[in-house]
Amino acid sequence: MGLKLEEIKNLIKEAMPDAEISIQDLAGDDNHYSAIIKSKLFVGKTKIEQHKLVYKALKGKMGNELHALALDTREN
Repeated sequence: MGLKLEEIKNLIKEAMPDAEISIQDLAGDDNHYSAIIKSKLFVGKTKIEQHKLVYKALKGKMGNELHALALDTREN
């Protein structure tokens, strides 16, 4: 069981309304994605802090329904 691309976008947008999100399904299996996320919420935060914000937005689905998400976070 995987997580659909649109559901990932919706969860992130819910937590970060200003986010610009680009997601690629790397394997076509709804389990392995790569994402570029730009948000003002990332300003002044380390990459680790930025990634934690994204994982928090996914509400525990990372490691469960979602197996792999390569993140590229950027300040907007």
